[in-house]
Amino acid sequence: MISTRAAVLNEIGAPLELTDIRVDDPEPHEVRVAVTHVGLCHSDLHYMTGTVPTELPVVVGHEVAGLVESVGSAVTSLRPGDRVAGALTPSCGRCVNCEVGHSTQCLRLDEVRARPRPAFVTADGRPIERLAAVGAFSQHILLRENAVARLPDDVPLHVGCLLSCCIITGVGAVFRAARVRPGSTVAVVGCGGVGSAIIQGARLAGASAVVAIDLDEDRLKAARTYGATHVINGGDGDTVDELHRLVGDGVDYAFEAVGSAATARTALALLRPTGTACLVGIAPMGTEISLPAMDFWYQEKKVIGSYMGSGQARDDIAQFARLYQQGRLLLDEMVTRVVPFAEINQGFEQMRSGAVTRVVVDLQA
Repeated sequence: MISTRAAVLNEIGAPLELTDIRVDDPEPHEVRVAVTHVGLCHSDLHYMTGTVPTELPVVVGHEVAGLVESVGSAVTSLRPGDRVAGALTPSCGRCVNCEVGHSTQCLRLDEVRARPRPAFVTADGRPIERLAAVGAFSQHILLRENAVARLPDDVPLHVGCLLSCCIITGVGAVFRAARVRPGSTVAVVGCGGVGSAIIQGARLAGASAVVAIDLDEDRLKAARTYGATHVINGGDGDTVDELHRLVGDGVDYAFEAVGSAATARTALALLRPTGTACLVGIAPMGTEISLPAMDFWYQEKKVIGSYMGSGQARDDIAQFARLYQQGRLLLDEMVTRVVPFAEINQGFEQMRSGAVTRVVVDLQA
């Protein structure tokens, strides 16, 4: 067991508190990672503000990159010093969902994440929870071997962490969940970090039109950088009418990256008949969506969900890293600010600005 520094949530709605904690030694199939960078994600805010419940105290954070510090006795694919990105979705590899390639829906996830002792404890030995068995706002974390992907040397860790969540979630939703066809038309509702990744995925998939929709002009301007061919400010007039004016009778695919019932309904309304709406944003616990039945029966529209890109995390991270190396996936442009660990709470405040795509925390600064 080692001592390290972490940003701990002790009270819902309160700032994170930097404090010393203790991190367990790796179990046989685990690695301990010295965290260098973590991206700030709106999913973390759900737990910090109480819209998604969590036990306290807890270390949140999950969009993570760093260096392998030590490995468990059964680990064979990683060694100390490896540069890695983590994933939220370790899997058993043997259940029916894993065997057909849907490892994000592993039926044994709770069993895979279980460990005989707490991973984190306070200085006096009290257990500390970890968001999704990650808890990345700590200078050291424990991850299952199959939830860690090696990064090439020429992928900087401050951008490599984005592969861990917003990129795999957004680009994966395009490739894995919706399976966007070349030449098709796409709308993206919400152009933050995940929405920006969806736009990039649509561009990479060969969409003929990519319509970015947001309430913030700065985000819409950035959306054009990532591949949007058209932009709509959702606060100006009727969004559906404007989209029809731009691309005709609706789009083939609409992605929702906000996490609300209202924007889910908007995504469905943007579709042409037979189109697919893909819900990617995480809504507050208890959110229910009411949709017009006629859209499904008469117009044959479809609504699907996508969690963490609906794919195989380690393989997808490796593939997306190659796209970055080739200059086809923009990551440097998405990192608006890198802030030191001591300013993590200020980083969350900066997230509210439309001028920010992603804030990354340097845990070693």
